[in-house]
Amino acid sequence: MEVRNCKGCGRLFNYNGGMPLCAGCVAKLEDKFQAVKEFLRQNPNAPLSVVSEENDVSVKQIKQWVREERLSFTEESQITLECENCGAKILTGRFCEKCKTSLHNDLSGAIKRSSGTLTKKPKDSHGKDRMRFLDN
Repeated sequence: MEVRNCKGCGRLFNYNGGMPLCAGCVAKLEDKFQAVKEFLRQNPNAPLSVVSEENDVSVKQIKQWVREERLSFTEESQITLECENCGAKILTGRFCEKCKTSLHNDLSGAIKRSSGTLTKKPKDSHGKDRMRFLDN
């Protein structure tokens, strides 16, 4: 078990992976997330700066929630993000649908190719590499 200082409040806590925040700061962050989510429901066209100011949450944190697909902007919203691969405008996540499909196909193909090479039996070389014993 690792002991770290909380990035939010500075207290020591047992770190088990994930965000370097203590349980109290994680709960506070979750409360802020729920407040931002409700604010966006009531004000779907609000600019990101207004959402940030009204809920005392950084723009960076709101963008992180959107990238994690915990929040999504509506079609009418003027707030969009860019696909990390091609730069297309998206409403949530990291990639547009076209890039998600392309990445999925590429990874599926790579898995099929690698699993195919692992299951192939090596060709018999007619005893060339076999161990030889000399009779004494």
